[in-house]
Amino acid sequence: MSLDALLFVLLMLALGYGCARLRLFPDNTAEVLNLFALYLCLPAAVLRFVPKLQFSADIAVVALVPWLVLALSVALIVPLARMLKLRDEERAVLLLCVPLGNTSFLGYPLTEALLGRDALPYAVIYDQFGSFLILTTWGLWILARYGGDARPTPMMMLRKVLRFPPFLALVLALTLMPAEPPALITNALAKLSDTLLPIAVLAVGLSLKLRLPRDEIAPLGLGLALKLALLPAAVFALMALRHDSTTSAAVSVLETAMPPMITAGALAISHRLAPSLAAALVGYGTVLSLVTLPLWAAMLR
Repeated sequence: MSLDALLFVLLMLALGYGCARLRLFPDNTAEVLNLFALYLCLPAAVLRFVPKLQFSADIAVVALVPWLVLALSVALIVPLARMLKLRDEERAVLLLCVPLGNTSFLGYPLTEALLGRDALPYAVIYDQFGSFLILTTWGLWILARYGGDARPTPMMMLRKVLRFPPFLALVLALTLMPAEPPALITNALAKLSDTLLPIAVLAVGLSLKLRLPRDEIAPLGLGLALKLALLPAAVFALMALRHDSTTSAAVSVLETAMPPMITAGALAISHRLAPSLAAALVGYGTVLSLVTLPLWAAMLR
């Protein structure tokens, strides 16, 4: 683990949170930084690292794990929500935020910081073939089911996928992009992708909201326990049963242990689905993950 990189992540998170509390930047700064990371930095990182991957069963396993995590999440949340007598909107937030982790904006820099640069291409596979596709399918269905939206059509989902810059970069990286492009392209991609960590983590810090919903302690505790502990433990056990100690297996566990996705929380809030619970899951999940993620990384080593 690169201690310097982890400390830098902590510093940028703290700076972002402090700047937001002091109102030093315009209210939409986090949104602008997220768009910059989404449209420029993330695609550059994908084009820089993914072409170096060697196609193997490891890639298929990494892409499959988030879907297994989704199935396990649903299997656990539905009966537990009934047992705890949670409201429909609380159950909807858990079904949206627990399977979906912050596997890009936090996942990429933290995976690189905790597991090394060689792990980053596998994080891209987990995020794009897992988290992103789950958000555009399962996520949209949850919002339609509980938030009153029209049911998403296959064509609507396909349009969202084909308009997502990092996914388009992934397709290009897996098909046409050479593993060793010309030096000019390599240097440009390196300079652009290296800005991902400070920009993305600063945006996360600016978006943090640490409000404890006292009447929603039970669903908050359940969601954080599943997201940060139980689900990554299940993936860890699966990899142990497969006797898989590869980098791809470590990435599968670490990406599963990422805190709830900010986008998923924002969508829940915008659809008035237990907004205080959604904000708390993202906020407290992000802070607690700075303790749990290094622990998972230590176990993986």
